[in-house]
Amino acid sequence: MHIRLVSTADADALLAIYNPEVIETVVTFDLVPGVTQDMVTWIESHLGAHPAIVAVADSDDEAPEGTPRNREGDAILGYASIREFRDRPAYATTVENSVYVARSARGRGIARLLMDELIAMATDAGFHSMIARIVGDNEHSIKLHEACGFELVGIEREVGRKHGRWLNVVEMQRLLGS
Repeated sequence: MHIRLVSTADADALLAIYNPEVIETVVTFDLVPGVTQDMVTWIESHLGAHPAIVAVADSDDEAPEGTPRNREGDAILGYASIREFRDRPAYATTVENSVYVARSARGRGIARLLMDELIAMATDAGFHSMIARIVGDNEHSIKLHEACGFELVGIEREVGRKHGRWLNVVEMQRLLGS
């Protein structure tokens, strides 16, 4: 497996990873599944200072059945991104992360590899702080972020509502340096 920057050819594979989470879970607060053009726009917004990366299987042996493939036939195991934390200039050195792994590829350490690469990229780019905002009962994501050096900084209570449930958001932070 290798990690590379996202490309627009990955749009449908990323949607195949993301949309089931929108429809079936509360790990994202989106309520409507994405469409290809919106994902292409999202990818294009991550080609600069706030990158997105993908984990790509190097062989069919690394790609479990059901792993989404991009337009070029690459098996996309997962993806991660950083984005602007807030739009005011004083926040410019703080970013927020997201990470998603294909259901077929979970339990293989892919999220950790993506997070480690994302943290290294953000540090190299001169960002100072990374924030994770995680739905309160997503223990896998909370444990992943703890393992990557994030600390709990707060809980926002009942700030979201999805599938008839009030949802808390756990906010975690890691200082990157510089």
